[in-house]
Amino acid sequence: MKNIFTILCLLISITMYSQSEKPELVIATERVEPGIVFIFEGAIKDNISPSSMHLSENETNIHIEARVNWDTDNIPKGTPAGGFVPYLYISAHVINQKTGLSTFVDLLPHINLVDNFHYARNISLPGSVEDKYSVKFNVTKPSGTDLALHMDWLKSYGKQLLENKTFSYDNVDFSAVAKASRN
Repeated sequence: MKNIFTILCLLISITMYSQSEKPELVIATERVEPGIVFIFEGAIKDNISPSSMHLSENETNIHIEARVNWDTDNIPKGTPAGGFVPYLYISAHVINQKTGLSTFVDLLPHINLVDNFHYARNISLPGSVEDKYSVKFNVTKPSGTDLALHMDWLKSYGKQLLENKTFSYDNVDFSAVAKASRN
């Protein structure tokens, strides 16, 4: 099922790319229990509001994203298929494989008319847009003060929404999205 979902996500991304002619890089797609799907992407930088909390488009190279949604099947009862999963803490550590320079950023909830709710941030790459990068996404579960769990969840899935996770990828090429512009 994971392979089918990955292929579907890639086809959707390719279709969106061909329709919009604006590149978007799917770094990886991951599924974790109890049915949460992560799509990690490098997207075209954008102007994000409020500007006091986000780097402007002209100060950055890419918009790094984690789209986090419930899967469309095999999910907990009452879960909205494909719905956004809130209250996660997600960070991205981007390392230039040529120089070793790196940048670290917390991804914040965003909303737009393409992806709807997602976690993201504009970043400046720690080196040339032509270099290859290693990217590590750290996902931290919600704290007990951020998300309360009812007894039915506790009995079926335990004392948390999901386990903390780290996802690592090498040889990521951001050059196409870094050279593109939304406007």
